Amino acid sequence: MYFFNVISLLGGLALFLYGMRLMGNSLKEGQSGTLKVIMGKVTDNPVKAFLLGLLVTAVIQSSTATIVITSGLVAAGIISLNQSLGIIVGANVGTTVTGQIIRLLDVNGDSFILRLFQPSTLAPIALIIGIIFIMFIKLKKSDNIGNIAVGFGILFTGLLNMTAAVSGLKESGIIDALFLGLGNKPVLGYIVGAGVAFTLQSSSATIGILQAISMAGDIPFKVAYVIILGVYLGDCVTTAIVCSIGAKSDSKRVGLVNIMYNLAKTLLVIVVVFIIHKMGLLNNLWDMRMTSGTIANTNTVFNLACAIIMLPFMKLLGNTSRKIIKDKVMPGGKYDDKIAGLNPVFFNTPAIAFGGCYDCLDAMIHASNDNIEKSISLVRKFDEKIFDELNEEEENIDHLTDCVDTYLVNLSPHVKEDIHVRIMTEYHRVVKEFERLGDHAVNIAEDAKELFDNETVFSEQALSELDIAFDLTKKILNYTIIGFERRDIEAAKHIEPLEEVMDDLTNTLHDNHLARLREGNCSVRAGIVFLDILANMERIADICSNIGIAIIARIKPETAELAHTYTSSLHQGGDSDFNEEYIAAHTEYFGRLSGDIVE
Repeated sequence: MYFFNVISLLGGLALFLYGMRLMGNSLKEGQSGTLKVIMGKVTDNPVKAFLLGLLVTAVIQSSTATIVITSGLVAAGIISLNQSLGIIVGANVGTTVTGQIIRLLDVNGDSFILRLFQPSTLAPIALIIGIIFIMFIKLKKSDNIGNIAVGFGILFTGLLNMTAAVSGLKESGIIDALFLGLGNKPVLGYIVGAGVAFTLQSSSATIGILQAISMAGDIPFKVAYVIILGVYLGDCVTTAIVCSIGAKSDSKRVGLVNIMYNLAKTLLVIVVVFIIHKMGLLNNLWDMRMTSGTIANTNTVFNLACAIIMLPFMKLLGNTSRKIIKDKVMPGGKYDDKIAGLNPVFFNTPAIAFGGCYDCLDAMIHASNDNIEKSISLVRKFDEKIFDELNEEEENIDHLTDCVDTYLVNLSPHVKEDIHVRIMTEYHRVVKEFERLGDHAVNIAEDAKELFDNETVFSEQALSELDIAFDLTKKILNYTIIGFERRDIEAAKHIEPLEEVMDDLTNTLHDNHLARLREGNCSVRAGIVFLDILANMERIADICSNIGIAIIARIKPETAELAHTYTSSLHQGGDSDFNEEYIAAHTEYFGRLSGDIVE
């Protein structure tokens, strides 16, 4: 008989943990797009940082997630270690909100209002609401809202199953014997709390299980409080391990500060409880049977009181962490601050992970654009210093490409939402295109060096024609950068007609130069270099066209699937806006050519 009670207990635990995870992940997913912005604005005021940590944790239902996100932001240089200290304290208080929700298990009564707030009623209501949002409401956030409600319902269904199973086991005397033994061995209770929290990787879940058991088992205060203290240790060790994955020194210090804070908090509570108990002020409470509500209140009071006492001394813990974890002396790279944002701790919050990718990609496209402008200047006047700077920057671009590409591959299993899938697709496409822009800048720079090394010069006519192509290239690149940075579909639409004009222009300039070669107005060596520069200009425009289509495809996914059809219809005159801009640009750039154009 008791075998089936154990099965029911474990099944209830599974439902509870899954519901908690589903609700927490959905809450986090729904808010993660703004978390980085909000947390990045934290000031040096520890009270504001504390309130921020409390609020964020209350929303996403996970102190571990809040502290891990904070660790990543510290690693990326968005906030400092000192600024993170208040957030850590606030996160430890914010996680108690879950227990206050679970205390609804204590609600009893026959009135309509009281019955409405009983878990046995709330659970099915939440499940009904959730399934309606998931199956019948087709809004942008409906699936997310539905998952939150379903998670809430599953959570309480699991709690009710555990409570019923524990009631059955109570008859065997196992539960009472267990807690009687823990009451006589507080260290064992502390270890049990730490072990369960470490295994489940959640203090909220462990406290929730304790609350469910309290509904049927006689858990005295002297047992509950040591288990709660053990939970603090188990959870913070898990958090520290996650914070240390691929992390910089300051990021690891965030996890260490959280451990030191929880150890100090535990010691403080033990000392205060011991003194008060010896004074006889806890005699009535010491052996009192705890309910779901009193467990939640005990957890909240412990955390809130310790936060108030210890918040002014958090800088001391920060300084101690610096002494324990030394800075690694490593040669600094130009874009290390950007690359630091590609932190694996953000994998479970893709919106923030994509923010780190965006910062790197934005740096890449600007670096490639700057290199193209430098290469253009070298054609007119070669400078060895600029040439070396350009090649050094190209190595930086290649390094950024490798980092972003690897990060996106590792992030992809965590990407579920449709909007995130589209962002992933766009970033996978553009990262290689940005690198190729830099490659063509190097090609043009090497052409310029070849001219310089061989003392070869272009005619003024050739230079004048190249200037026209260069100006058109710069305009195409400008629209490409605006389109990517602002997610501006209108800017992206400007690229394709200009790319078509570039095709026409390079063909015409190609013919012009062949005419000059035939007439002996240009050397063969200069002619080869000229045509190679034109080919690179044309390829840059083609790459920008690919980037523009990727930008448009994020907003209009069907464009990606029919990219060839889309561009073909534009080039065949199927779009009036395209035609109008093509004609205007064609008139402008061909109008600047000299009168001896070869048609």
